Amino acid sequence: MTRVKRGVVTKKRHKRLLNKTEGFWGQRKNVFRRAKETLLRAMAFAFVGRKLKKRDMRALFINRISAAAEKCGTTYSVLIHQFKQANIQLNRKMLSQIAILDFPAFEHLVRVSKK
Repeated sequence: MTRVKRGVVTKKRHKRLLNKTEGFWGQRKNVFRRAKETLLRAMAFAFVGRKLKKRDMRALFINRISAAAEKCGTTYSVLIHQFKQANIQLNRKMLSQIAILDFPAFEHLVRVSKK
């Protein structure tokens, strides 16, 4: 019987995980068991963070639109309602970009939605 050396797949898996934990503190970067626990926790926080980022960005867009709407003499909620009535289908991200980069176009949209 020939000798079979093992551990190639395991070593590869361990190396892949330990490369992801580079920069962590203490055993969290170089002991597989501690590193795996830490990485699972980090990935869970990253998942939640991506959802929170979307929420934060939407709040930012709404604040920008609200500020621009007040310059045009209306409020955010009234403006969104008027857009829905006028069948203007722009999402909040695009509306905030228009409000920042091309304010005359935003004013025109407000005037069109009032009619």
